[in-house]
Amino acid sequence: MRLAIFDCDGTLVDSQADICAAMDAAFAAAGLVPPERHATRRVVGLSLHEAMRQLHPAGAHEDHASLTELYKDAFRARRAAGAVAEPLYEGIAGLVEQLAAEGWQLAVATGKSDRGLAHCLATHGLTRHFVSLQTADRHPSKPDPSMIEQCIADAGADRHRTAMIGDTVYDIVMARNAGVRGIGVDWGYHETEELFEAGAEAVATSIAELRALLGAIE
Repeated sequence: MRLAIFDCDGTLVDSQADICAAMDAAFAAAGLVPPERHATRRVVGLSLHEAMRQLHPAGAHEDHASLTELYKDAFRARRAAGAVAEPLYEGIAGLVEQLAAEGWQLAVATGKSDRGLAHCLATHGLTRHFVSLQTADRHPSKPDPSMIEQCIADAGADRHRTAMIGDTVYDIVMARNAGVRGIGVDWGYHETEELFEAGAEAVATSIAELRALLGAIE
């Protein structure tokens, strides 16, 4: 059984505009200067509390917890106002449908919340293709391998025929920690060189290349 585990933000969908806007709002609500948007993009994929710890290193645990809640409030407000877009990267829908049709087991391992991931996949009509949806609500932050381990268990997959696909070093190191293949994509938020340095066995530059890399897994 082959299993493809996808990161969400920066891999399936381009959500940086929504994430940066919610982060700016959270810091402003806390009376803090919002981080530069490059810094915000760098922590996409981590659990919110870990992301806040990195973006506000001078803060205490309670500050990071407060920022986490303010971020959730800001994102929910944007969604309620119809301001959240999270567009799929071009070709992703076709890739997911093709892999599912070929008998792949598909899963998601993301720093999003359960609610955020469910809404994102439902919006794009992709929910039915995934046998396991793992989020930061129920697991330690990446690069802890917990999410991958649960995906493998849910899918009944062979670890050696499992690939983690993501755009950040957190995804690649998580794959290494779980003993599965780590395949990077270059359309997200970390640089190609970083992904290779983190241990990616390959970095796809297009959907067609990603499809070929997955097709080579026997």
